[in-house]
Amino acid sequence: MKIMELTYFIERDNEYEAFLTYKIPKNMHNDEKYARQLCEFFVTGGKEYELQSNEMKGSEEILIVKEIGEARRFTEETSYKGRGIFLEFRSYNASGDMPVLHTQALNSHWDVIRYLLKDVVDIPGKGQFLRDSAEIDEDRAVYVMYVGDKI
Repeated sequence: MKIMELTYFIERDNEYEAFLTYKIPKNMHNDEKYARQLCEFFVTGGKEYELQSNEMKGSEEILIVKEIGEARRFTEETSYKGRGIFLEFRSYNASGDMPVLHTQALNSHWDVIRYLLKDVVDIPGKGQFLRDSAEIDEDRAVYVMYVGDKI
């Protein structure tokens, strides 16, 4: 089996520097690789990054990100490390707290992809909301979808 890679590059002073590489299927499987590529934001090591470009070169998947700074923290932040695959739905707020509307345990990253592909998501027990953006928070081992207005 051919090993593929997912590499995060960061842009610094008009130069691109690799800072994180995953081997597929050694470190992750294709479903997780694709789910990560659908997230506009990435949190790791207490820092937040914004996706600038999603590229491919041969068997390598490349994500170009820009460092935003220290990751914003909100109320009700739970670590899901070792507990499975989780997706938090949070109400988007540009300048304040972003409260949790619902947390969903999922069976696979394919289930996460189903949500990440949508412009309108149905949050169990809450109704339909417009999707704003999504992130993978490695520090807490969770996907987070930020939603705006209820439909």
